[in-house]
Amino acid sequence: MRMDDLDQRLLGLLRANARESVATLAKRLNVSRGTINNRIARLEAENVIVGYTVQLRPDAQPVHISAWMSIAIDGNETRRVISMLLGEPGVAALHDTNGRWDLLAELRAQSIAEMSEVLERVRLIKGIAATETSLHLKSYKAG
Repeated sequence: MRMDDLDQRLLGLLRANARESVATLAKRLNVSRGTINNRIARLEAENVIVGYTVQLRPDAQPVHISAWMSIAIDGNETRRVISMLLGEPGVAALHDTNGRWDLLAELRAQSIAEMSEVLERVRLIKGIAATETSLHLKSYKAG
């Protein structure tokens, strides 16, 4: 599936608020409502959009397991990999970085088994060359 700039911008808006009305999406993207309806239907049919989710305040529901994944990306696959990672429900935050790793992803899961599933899904994303994951054990806060 090849996505163009409009698809990418539409997915970005849906990631920010999946409940945004088609009329609002169309206005923000400067296209017709029919275009938005058709794009969403195609993205769902081609399994680019595989579901919708609710985002909670961090303190609204405690997460039992968190981890940080350092990610190296093959060649010029950065935009595609970022797009895929932003659609992954286990990715709580995604950061661009420098040095050995290209991206740093904060991962969250309710259990080790669920974290294992998140890791497997992320590692299967085309364009990811290598990963290194560290589980969060304890936090310290400076005065």
